[in-house]
Amino acid sequence: MKSLFIYMLVFLGGGIGSVVRYMSGRLLTAVLGPMAFPGAILLVNLVASLVLGMVVGGVLTRTVSEEWRLLLGVGFCGGLSTFSSFSQDTLLLLQGGNTGLALLNIGLNVVGCLLASSAGFWLSQP
Repeated sequence: MKSLFIYMLVFLGGGIGSVVRYMSGRLLTAVLGPMAFPGAILLVNLVASLVLGMVVGGVLTRTVSEEWRLLLGVGFCGGLSTFSSFSQDTLLLLQGGNTGLALLNIGLNVVGCLLASSAGFWLSQP
């Protein structure tokens, strides 16, 4: 029975993360209009990195339980962030001749997510 509960936590977190990712894209497009830069994917990747950094930091300091790690770290962050969309967006920028934007997208996602993850880890420390 406990294993079913674990799977349900991951399932619930993943579903919520996926819906938040979808809604973020729609909201940014509604507010800013169509963008040449894939800002929605960058935003969700940064948020997921921040949250995951906090979860990992909390696990290490024993302030986050295994259940919360599964719900937030594995489920929510897994459903929210998306390497495949980041890769596809970058490929489309390259194919469209937007090499500068593609390189900016790569840099902001990689460096930004590392910084966000570090910030989340730091924020979780007592």
